[in-house]
Amino acid sequence: MRRSAGTLAPFTFVFGFTLIAAPGPVRAQAPGWTIDSAHSSAQFAVRHMMVTTVRGQLGAVNGTVQFDGKDLKTLTADVTIDVTGINTQEPKRDTHLRSADFFEVEKFPTITFKSKRAEAAGGGRFRLIGDLTLRGVTREVVLDVEGPTPEVRQGTSRRIGASATTKLSRKDFGLMWNRAIETGGVVVGDEVTVTIDLAVVRKDA
Repeated sequence: MRRSAGTLAPFTFVFGFTLIAAPGPVRAQAPGWTIDSAHSSAQFAVRHMMVTTVRGQLGAVNGTVQFDGKDLKTLTADVTIDVTGINTQEPKRDTHLRSADFFEVEKFPTITFKSKRAEAAGGGRFRLIGDLTLRGVTREVVLDVEGPTPEVRQGTSRRIGASATTKLSRKDFGLMWNRAIETGGVVVGDEVTVTIDLAVVRKDA
């Protein structure tokens, strides 16, 4: 049996799943939080032509999070990211990224993440393990999460934030396009770093 994680400030990701426990006291559902898309974002970074890093931003981030503020076993997250809003500050490149060579947004307009479990990592961090679905392909990934921040009250609402990062192989998700460079190497690197900054809110009961 895993040792329970230390107490954390209230933070929740909603990647809904149903847990059927052994007979015993019924645990109340962890408080639910809603992602504030106006103050949340998802970015990516990938090597270009072996010499520089191109950074871009995806579209709106939406979803829910649940967490009782104490036990990481109660933490779940369900996040959806709009890929159609991809922006690298270069219109021609953005059009190419939306095409079938990369994200194929007409067929797969969103990226989703549904958590399976959370593990304490120490130093105000934890790991959130779950299924990431991109371009119709689902792979398990590990998000390294910093946070949550201390809770802030605003009227009848509570607000907290966190930042999550992970590294992916784009080829694992079917993004295979590339072009060789005459002097050696390729135009687009395989490894992609993803950073998600989240603000979540909850109304007082």
